[in-house]
Parts: sequence; structure tokens; C-alpha cells
Amino acid sequence: MLDKIVIANRGEIALRILRACKELGIKTVAVHSTADRDLKHVLLADETVCIGPAPSNQSYLNIPRIISAAEITGAVAIHPGYGFLSENADFAEQVERSGFVFVGPKADTIRLMGDKVSAIEAMKKAGVPCVPGSDGPLGSDQEKNKTIAKRIGYPVIIKASGGGGGRGMRVVRSEAELVDAIAMTRAEAKAAFSNDMVYMEKFLENPRHVEVQVLADGQGGAIHLGERDCSMQRRHQKVVEEAPAPGITDEMRKFIGERCCRACIEIGYRGAGTFEFLYENGEFFFIEMNTRIQVEHPVTEMVTGVDLVKEQLRIAAGQPLSFTQDDIRIRGHAVECRINAEDPERFIPSPGKIERFHSPGGMGVRWESHVYAGYRVPPHYDSMIGKLICYGENRDVAIARMRNALAETVIDGIKTNIPLQIDIMNDEHFQHGGANIHYLEKKLGLS
Repeated sequence: MLDKIVIANRGEIALRILRACKELGIKTVAVHSTADRDLKHVLLADETVCIGPAPSNQSYLNIPRIISAAEITGAVAIHPGYGFLSENADFAEQVERSGFVFVGPKADTIRLMGDKVSAIEAMKKAGVPCVPGSDGPLGSDQEKNKTIAKRIGYPVIIKASGGGGGRGMRVVRSEAELVDAIAMTRAEAKAAFSNDMVYMEKFLENPRHVEVQVLADGQGGAIHLGERDCSMQRRHQKVVEEAPAPGITDEMRKFIGERCCRACIEIGYRGAGTFEFLYENGEFFFIEMNTRIQVEHPVTEMVTGVDLVKEQLRIAAGQPLSFTQDDIRIRGHAVECRINAEDPERFIPSPGKIERFHSPGGMGVRWESHVYAGYRVPPHYDSMIGKLICYGENRDVAIARMRNALAETVIDGIKTNIPLQIDIMNDEHFQHGGANIHYLEKKLGLS
């Protein structure tokens, strides 16, 4: 097992990684910005290193400083968590060139899956179902682009090859809009991602967002741990996640899971990963792969009993998978609500000092957060301050427990989105299951 690792992240995921390390007897180094001296994992780590001021580009995105922290503390590996540098192939490459283990896939794999065009090509080769599209980047021949759009059928969506997080995409409903849409998306992609390559796909009108969790050891072993539904979204950002996805049968799970595992083996994948799909009318359509641990990984852990972060660490240490596919059983149901420091109606971030804090409890309740009474939420980072996960023997029980847990949670001194989450849990359409990715925005009057 790895002897000592640098946790190159902050907040709840850094604390989650630290806890997994402690269980495995791994020493921890917490790197932090000047704004994060009082983070819980910083206070609990074996060693700490300040890597710069509050702005991310001077601290959590500063590759030389993170690698230097590993060097001066004698660490052997770096865990990137999610966000920040977790899917940065150059970071993964520099970590391993410097003699450290990167807890995640190889740099070449991150590059392959980070480029949407090459990712789709790899998935098609492995038999993973994909959205009908341009089968490669769009060129400058606009007549050819119009022919491609006609073949696919309107509406289509223009996407940036290097995009992500809902950025760099534009829906086109008629040929008259096409040329301008391609030009605008190309310009936005160049500005945001330094890559103006764009491609075209069929735009699905009312899909759900269903994703498949995988683990692969890079030694020919790969398993899937079922799927999650992440369709409750606002501005392409997930708000509520659950596992398993409502309406997905064992046969469907086996079909899509086996193809994801085959793809992992073919691309030499190593670590935890997530295949994201649009799901409509009983069909899965691949959209991208996240080559890291996901925010919503706890719902999968709750229904499978597998500790995904510990498995990441074992795989990074060169060990084969601890489980076979036959060992994986989906039991019960889990729901996760992201708790953000923000106005629940206007969605404006609400940094500040937490005056009073009480976490929820009871059967099947899991609270993942770095906050505590007296903690000051900084204005420099993402507004998510915690995740509330509730498990039940079925979906109705999990939702009922979530309603109770949200009502018990006390976070005073700042605004949070807990009122919104309570509203979602009480929503009849959500309770029925199977809402599409547009439902929450329509409910909130945002579309």
C-alpha cells in the first residue's frame, strides 16, 4: 500500500480522501491555500503545506507547488479528488515524471477521454452506444456541414471538443441557424478551452442523465457498479443524484455495464471512472467519460457497499481489483442532495461565517461535509459545502429519510439551498421518478 499521499484538493472531497487513507494506514499531507488554513482535513492531516494565496490559479491549480509539496514531505503519491487538476493530463504526466504515483488514469487516457471527438471514436470502437453525430470534427465546408445536419436530423447540437460542465454547446433547430451557430461555438471554444474544434450531434429533446460507475485496475480487470440518475439539474449542474436509476432493469444494467467495462479494458483504463449517458426511450447514448471520482460517488457506495476511494488507492498502489463483477449486488436505494452556500431562489453564492451548525442523523443518513460551527465559507471556490446522502430499502424510504434529514439540518449565518432541496423531495413528479434533465429548470421558471 502507498505510504504517504498528498491530497491535492479541498473541502468535503479532501476530507473524504483523508478518512479513506486513515482506514488504510496511509499518512496524509494536506496542501491548502491561505484561505483554507481552518479546513477540517487540514486540521486532521499528518502534515500540511501552504501552497499559495486564495485564488485557485495560485494554489490548487499551481502544479509546481503541489509537486514540491510532495517532494518536501516525502510523499509517494498525489490524489487529485475532483475538479481543479483531477482531469488535467499535463498534471498527471508531470506527477509521474517527477517520480510520484498519480491516483487516477494515465495521462494518455485522460487526454483521449478529455477530447470529446476522440472519446466518441473510442467508445464506438468498443461497442458503447453513442448519439448519432458528425463522426468527427466539423470542417470549414458549410455545405458539407449542412448535409451532415440533414443526415442527423434537426434539432442538432454543436459541441466544443474540449468542453465540459455544460459550456461550449449550442442547440440548432433549423438550417438557417446552423452556420452562425458553428461559428459562435467555435469562437467560444477557442476562448474558453484554447481549442476551437467542434462537432455535431443529434439533440435529444427530453432525455434523462444516467451514468455508469466503473473501476478498472489497468491490468485487464474492470467492473461496473451500476448506474446513477443525475437528471435533476440547473444550468447543467447536478442538484440531486440517486442510485439505482428509476426504471433501469437488471438486463439494461448488464447490457450497458458490460460495454463500459469492455471500453475500459480496450483503452487501458486505471482507477475509478464514470461513463455519462443521455437516456431516452429505453436507449443509452454516450456523451462523455469523467476520468476521476465523482461528487455523487456516495450513492453508489451506499447501494453496493464498495468504498470507491479506497479502491482508487489500492489500484494506484498496483493492486488488482478487490472484487469481481459477480461480487457486486445492488441493494436498496440512495439519494444525494448537494448542499450549497447560496441563495435558494436567486442562486447567488452566500459566503460567510457559520454561526450555528447541526448535522442530521438517524438510520441510513450520511453527511459528507467539511463545515462546522465557526467555520467561515470563503468566497473563492465552488459554493458546495456538503452532501447529504440517505439510504433506504427502497426509493420511497430513501426520499422520506431525506426529507427528515433536510428538516433536521441547521446551518445558520449563511444562506443555503436546503429549502430548494426540500421542495424537490416534496415534488410529486420527482417522487414518481424518471424526470428528464429539463424538469427542474422548468419547475424553477428558468426555461
